[in-house]
Parts: sequence; structure tokens; C-alpha cells
Amino acid sequence: MHGYDACNGHDNAPAMTEARDMTYGDYLTLDRLLHAQHPVSDHHDELLFIIIHQTKELWLKQVIHELKLALALVRDDKLIEVHKNLSRVSRIQAVMTLSWDVLATLTPTDYLTFRHVLGSSSGFQSAQFREVEYLLGLKDGAHLKFQEEGSEQHDALAAALAVPSLWDEANAALARAGFALPAGVLERDWSARYEPNPAVEAAWAEVYRDTGRYWEFYQFAEKLVDIDDSMAVWRHKHVVTVERVIGLKSGTGGTAGVPYLQKTITKRAFPELWTLRTRL
Repeated sequence: MHGYDACNGHDNAPAMTEARDMTYGDYLTLDRLLHAQHPVSDHHDELLFIIIHQTKELWLKQVIHELKLALALVRDDKLIEVHKNLSRVSRIQAVMTLSWDVLATLTPTDYLTFRHVLGSSSGFQSAQFREVEYLLGLKDGAHLKFQEEGSEQHDALAAALAVPSLWDEANAALARAGFALPAGVLERDWSARYEPNPAVEAAWAEVYRDTGRYWEFYQFAEKLVDIDDSMAVWRHKHVVTVERVIGLKSGTGGTAGVPYLQKTITKRAFPELWTLRTRL
């Protein structure tokens, strides 16, 4: 019916309802979900603004779910099995990028009628988005200050900051396969910003030069590039949408708005997979 009929007896179903009595609304907890939107103004378009951002957070939750499994699979050298999770992440990213087109139907005049009710809130404060960045390899501990110390969000971010990222695990897998990588790449402060390394670039370039011999690593690397590519497209569309709606005004929460967002477009979680292309 809705693509989950066979799941009605799943152990994760709400405990208060027997499987045989489960309804669509019960399974999806729709009563709570559909009552989680609370516009502060009486302007028609504020509901759209809320739903777009809540939907983004739901997709980020799923991306985090996939990335955590991907990290475990790479640690176990399961570079084929991880394709499913990484492909799912990049496709979720594509859906999130399309959501900017919906938000772009919000005209500057519409947005200004309720922008004041947002106060100091800003997407810059999204703990889940920062957790995704950390899991991929874009570490910046400064973002912790936007989460209340001791909160679930702060704890999740701190945990992701302190452990090897997906790029760290990818390089560790490459080393286990016999590639010579420096100790400074394989054993370092995982919370520190990753610095591109010529030896890492050379190792991955070797994979690309002999794809038949290193097919698993080659395909895995291209899945990682898909995610980086999708992230760059999402960031670019974010910039265009924000400029369309507020121009070059400062963002809510004290951010610089478009000028800040433009600087993020060049971020790469897997930098050597991009620079090696020049060497081929």
C-alpha cells in the first residue's frame, strides 16, 4: 500500500499497539509529527519555512544513520557492501538540494513579513548538519559552542569530533591493503582539522592508475566523490536561494549570510580524491 506493509510486525513498531491493530498513523506517529509545527506569526508562508527545515533535519538524521554504518563497514574492509549506504546518502542529498526550489517560492516580501520571529535562530546552529560534516571528515570544534554543554546534541557532536572520520577510515583501509601512508595520517588527533597529504594523494592516484587491480578501492573512492559532489551542489543551491530571498543581508543568528555561504562551496571532505585528478 505505502511501501511498508510487510513491516507492520517489526520489533521497532510502537509497543503500545499490537501489530494486528497497527494503523498508518500509529506506525508513523503522525499525531505527534503533524503537530510539531508551531508558526509564531500569522503569515501563511511561515509553515512552509518550518516544514522545509524540519524535513531537512529528518533527512540529516537518516544520513547520520547511514554514515555510522558506513564507518563500521569500512573499518571491516567491506568496501563493496558500503556502496548501498553511500549511494543512499548521495541520493538523500539530491532530494535535500531539490527542497531549495520549494523554498525559493518564498519571495523576499513574503519572508520579511515573518523573519523577525526567528530571533537568533539559524541553520548555522544545526547540530545534525555539523555531525554529518564531522562524520565525513570536515572537523571544526568551534561548532560545539552552539550546542548547550551536556545536551544530547553537544554529546553527539563531541563524540563525532573525537573519532576517525569516514576519510580517516578510508585511508586506514588503504594502508591495510599495503599502501604506504605516513604515521601522521594514520595516528593523529582525530578532532583536528584534516590537512591534505601528498602521500595520501599519491596512494589514491595509484588506485586510479590501475583500476583493474584496485577495483574495490576505485569504486569506493568514486562513491565518496559522489557525496562530496552532492554536498557542493547542495551548498551552491543554498547560496543561490538565500541570495534570491534576502540578497546580501546578514543572516539570522549573526552570520554573514551569502558571503559566508559562498566560502563553504569549496569545502571538500575527501580532498586528495579531487587533487589526484590533475596527476593522472
